[in-house]
Formats: sequence, C-alpha cells, structure tokens
Amino acid sequence: MPRTSPLEEARRNFIPQLPEAFSRLAQSETPLKVGVVLSGGQAPGGHNVISGLFDALRSIHPQSELIGFVNGPKGILSNDFISLNEEAIAPYRNQGGFHIIGSGRDKIESEDHFSTALRVCSELDLDGLVIIGGDDSNTNAYFLSDYFAKHQAKTVVVGVPKTIDGDLQNKDIAISFGFDTATKIYSETIGNIAKDALSARKYYFFIKLMGRSASHVALECALQTQPNHTLIGEEIAEKEMHLEEVVNQLANLIEERAQHDKHYGLILIPEGIIEFIPDMKVLVSELNQLISEGKDLSHLSGEAQKTFSLLPKTIQEQLLLDRDPHGNVQVSKIETEKLFIEMVSKKLDPSIPFKAQGIFCGYEGRSAMPSFFDTHYCYALGHTAASLIAAKKNGYMATVQNLSKPIQEWTPHFSLIEAMLHTEIRKGKEKRVIKKALVECSREPFLNFAKKRKTWKLEDSYVQIGPMQFFGPEEIQETRPLSLR
Repeated sequence: MPRTSPLEEARRNFIPQLPEAFSRLAQSETPLKVGVVLSGGQAPGGHNVISGLFDALRSIHPQSELIGFVNGPKGILSNDFISLNEEAIAPYRNQGGFHIIGSGRDKIESEDHFSTALRVCSELDLDGLVIIGGDDSNTNAYFLSDYFAKHQAKTVVVGVPKTIDGDLQNKDIAISFGFDTATKIYSETIGNIAKDALSARKYYFFIKLMGRSASHVALECALQTQPNHTLIGEEIAEKEMHLEEVVNQLANLIEERAQHDKHYGLILIPEGIIEFIPDMKVLVSELNQLISEGKDLSHLSGEAQKTFSLLPKTIQEQLLLDRDPHGNVQVSKIETEKLFIEMVSKKLDPSIPFKAQGIFCGYEGRSAMPSFFDTHYCYALGHTAASLIAAKKNGYMATVQNLSKPIQEWTPHFSLIEAMLHTEIRKGKEKRVIKKALVECSREPFLNFAKKRKTWKLEDSYVQIGPMQFFGPEEIQETRPLSLR
C-alpha cells in the first residue's frame, strides 16, 4: 500500500452531510446493477461522485452492484471493468484524482461503437450507465442514450457535469464539479506569488491559467486574488481588440505603475486567449488551411502576414511546428505568457525597468484533494445519478440546485441533455453538441470584476487566500466559488 498522509486518512473517514432531500431515495424491490465511467481530463471530486453513487445504490437496495469501466469509454467497448464494492471504494473517498478506475478521451460516437456498447451493457444486464464528463462526454452520453432507447435497451444513460474549466453550465447547471477546487488551488499560488511581487518589488508575473475555450477560471481567480490586470477572452472578442491593442493595454499598465515607482505586478491570462483575439484567430485558421493544402506562408492573406510578423520567433515556430493529430495548431500549447512578455518588452520605453516571469497554473489543479464544496457537491451528484437510474430516466444529466445557498438548502435536480444541444461546425461538418458556456460580460460575476479592476490596476490590493481548508465551520470553508455568491 502506498504511504498516506494524516489528512488523507482523516478524509477517508469523512462522510459528507447532505440535506434530507437527497436521502429520500426511491426504494427498489430488486437490486440495481450500474456501470460508471470517468471520461476526459481529471477534475477534483470524481471519486466522490462514485462514492455517492455507490452509497445511494445501496440505500435503494442493499444488494445493488456498481461496476467501473476502466480507463474511460474504451473500457466500455472492451468490456474491461472492475467491481466497485465498499472495500474497493474506501481508500478513494474524498480523495483527488481519477485513479480508482482511470479515465480516457476516447469517444463512443460511431455506429460500431454504439452497437458494441449496447451489447456490453446488455450482457452485463446493467440498469444504468453513468458517464462522468464534460460537454463532449455528455454529448456522447446523449447519443448513446438515444441509441439505447431506439433499441429498447434496459440500460438508461445518465450524465454528470465535470470540468475544471467551468464551461459546462446553463440554467440547470450552476457550475461543473472540479472548478471550485482548481480555482482555489490556482488562487493560493497566485496569492503567494503576489506577496512575493510585493516583497521583491522588481518582477511582473504573467500567469497563464487553465481555460481553453472560456475565461471562467481566470475570472474566478481574479475575483479571489485581485491582480493588477486580467485578460478576459470574451471581453476581447466582444470589443474586437487586435493583438497590438492587447499588448498596448498591458504596456500602458506597466508605464502607469512605473509613474508610481511600482515596477512589479500581476497579470492573469486565460489559456485559450489567442482564439478570442480576432487577428490571431484569422492567422490560426489560415495556417491550418495552408498546412492541410501543403502550401507555404507566402499564401497567407496580408492581414495574417502582418499578424505573423508581429510575433516573437519562438511563437512563430510553435504555430508552424506544434500540430495536433489532425494537422491543426495546438493553440493550448502556445506559451501566451511568453508571447505577451516579449511583445510588451519591445513596446515599452527602454528607460522603464521591466523584469518578467512567466508561469503556467495547470495540471496541479486537476487531481487535487477536492475542496469542501466539491466534496459535498460531487457526493450529492452521485446520489442524484442513482435516483435517476432508479426512476429509469434515460438521457438526463444529474444536477444540484441552490448551490449558492448553504448545503442544507441544496436540492437534487435533473436536466434533459438533448435540451442542451445546439449545432456547430466541426471539421467542416454540422454536428449537434452541448454548447460551451462562455463568460457573459453582461452578467454579475464579470460586472463585479469590471467595477473593481480599476482600483486593482494601480493599488496593490492583492489577496492571499491561504491553503484550502477541508474541515471546520462553513464560514471558514468558503463553500462555493465567488462567481456563484
């Protein structure tokens, strides 16, 4: 057995307290048999969804069974699973990671995949299949549920909303699980770096944060730590700010602070910022097209060539050499923190002292021990998923409402996955998928941030939130993200 810390041991024995609404589960005269799969990237709290699901199934009928498909959706297709009994689950309660059964990014989306999944679930005589994942995984869950329904399968498919990026949310899903923990982990780091900047008084820290398709993580961390500047991709897109404008904005901030004899500061950057900047978006699109056609840079449009020429050589190389399996630019791997450091450095008056450090807050937030909020939220999601299976609800997502209120007021809920779908163009074809939720500049979290950031710009209003608290009164725990309060 691997060595465990006293905190891990203490949390294993901790049972999340849920309101009475979650304990009034339907009873079944016969045991239920359910499969569960972790799909996509890790997010803190996945183990507690499984724990909550297991406990709820045993409450419904003491002989109910839970099996876990190994290493993501491909475990379903290969019929590779393990039994998840109390002995198997106990070491993972309230712990981080997805390693109880592993995860994977394989998709169940072809006719062959659907028929194989149906055969496997039928042979195992499953009453339900719980898919824990993000927007793509739950999109696949919908099509799988539809296929099962058309073939009159006994198995119902239920989704659970997971992603640290926070871009799986709508009127029924206040936030996906893992977001709270990840943003607290990042904010602790940002707060510590902020105090270092304030102490040394000679460095600007450009901190890139997770968030490939939306800026929710950057916005939440900004609300928690109050940096001098935060780039919000959705705002940049709305204002149609070109790359040079964004760089000028950062350079102006540094020059203004220099006038107050402040040659240090904190700047937050969302991982996917490039895809929100109009001229960069055009450049990436044209590069993808040229490379797919085997053409060179001379075929770029005038606008794209101008944008490309502005970029530091290292970024140019990343755009040209770092490709995904489909031949497209791997935008998430572009070191945007270094891009802005180099471009700002060239823009500034040489007389202004400017030393900068680039930092990426990423993987350390994905498998952390879940926060007090995510511990309870995930356990509640597991209970809700079990209720949906007992009620034979196919094609629904387990959700929890009233998350902005104390835990005692949370209520189980569910949403039809099909109602979340819209049509997008992917790989040149129309496809129905769950729409990613972007930061809305007209809503309270962004408006609250926009109102305060003018003060943060020149004043050192940094907040050091300190280490995450796992036990104690709710007021110490800060049981929900700031953007939900």
